[in-house]
Amino acid sequence: MRLSLTSRPRDVPGSVGIVHLGIGAFHRAHQAVYTEDAGDGWGICGITQRSATVAERLAPQDGLYSVLERGAGPASARVIGAVREVLTGEATAERITDPAVKIVSLTVTEKGYRHDPATGRLRGDDPEISLDLAGRPPRTVIGRLVRGLAGREAPVTVLCCDNLTANGETVRALVEEYCERGGIRLPCEVSFPSTMVDRITPATTREDLDEAERLLGVRDEAVVVTEPFSQWVIEDVFPAGRPAWDSAGAILTGDVAPYEKMKLRLLNGSHSMLAYLGSGFEYVSEAIDVLGDPIRHFMDEDASPTLDVPPGFDLAAYKSSLLERFANPALRHRVAQIAMDGSQKLPQRLLGVVRDRLAAGAEPRWAVLAVAAWMRHVQTARVLDDPMADLLRTAVAGADSAEKVVDALLSVTDIFGPDLRDSTVFRDLLVEQLARLSSGATAY
Repeated sequence: MRLSLTSRPRDVPGSVGIVHLGIGAFHRAHQAVYTEDAGDGWGICGITQRSATVAERLAPQDGLYSVLERGAGPASARVIGAVREVLTGEATAERITDPAVKIVSLTVTEKGYRHDPATGRLRGDDPEISLDLAGRPPRTVIGRLVRGLAGREAPVTVLCCDNLTANGETVRALVEEYCERGGIRLPCEVSFPSTMVDRITPATTREDLDEAERLLGVRDEAVVVTEPFSQWVIEDVFPAGRPAWDSAGAILTGDVAPYEKMKLRLLNGSHSMLAYLGSGFEYVSEAIDVLGDPIRHFMDEDASPTLDVPPGFDLAAYKSSLLERFANPALRHRVAQIAMDGSQKLPQRLLGVVRDRLAAGAEPRWAVLAVAAWMRHVQTARVLDDPMADLLRTAVAGADSAEKVVDALLSVTDIFGPDLRDSTVFRDLLVEQLARLSSGATAY
């Protein structure tokens, strides 16, 4: 990437203080932008955990890449310089041991933690975790993270930025469980703050690459596409220091939970509902035109009563802003992208709402409609992109009625847990909703 004067990054740090695991589009559109805008010299070493594609694209550009924002007005683009190194997963442990590194952050998606969403524990039957614990050079995210932490003495912060409930405590528990199973002691002080992250980042298309080139005057094969909106709420526990993210617009707080629950249940829950009810649409903006009413009902009648809204927070305005963001046609957010990995997403996005409403004596019809739509997706999707795809397809094989499909999938307690499996109210609502969907009903 040859930079013109109009496309230079705001800051190019001279050293690395953050190692980031999972340097995909979301990190580059979100945390890396906040880090550059903080302007206090914190460089990032980005490490891919699976495909080497991002490393192959960024390395020849010295880590530089562009962020293309699509909103109501003309698109804009800027070059980001916060990423100073790009490595592949094998380098994870060694890079974490560097005492100059103060923060290890993660965006590896829900499935990257190889845990049971219903219990928050590592999957006992996961062969990759077992092989890591048996002594091979680790290949799992938790294995690589622990290997790196075990090799350092200086304090460090592990900062999870994935959509997990209480994500800091969840990752702490997974690290502790891995250490216990492997007889590993961590010699360094480690904090695990929780975070809430929010910025929509659809997959980049060839058209996006061309538009960024037109705006910047340079060709960048690592363009990230996103919306103007961005939010980051962080629990402020950093024993080795942190960038001035608050000066870049992040909210530093002592309690992330209320923000996290709002985002997971209102934005992510609605996204999943759109993805499974709107499986016939290509883009979210098309689906929301037809499904706006059930999404509003879900937000108002099921999700909102389960929230602890922070003082002074305008919940009605927040929900309206979500609907506006979903309707942004310039973003071209694909429905299929959201539908991926449903078994990992449902517990955080929808099943928590179901549990809370059932506990309050209510019937969460709209949340159940979304879960029933996922069950139909499992049964009928031509391609099921999910880490539990084989198990789920086997469970519904031969199920020829709504009752049989519901019972088969509720028996997957890694997703639903025994409590929802055994809930008569939940089961009956699911059967009713799945039968309506299977009959082709579109009036919600």
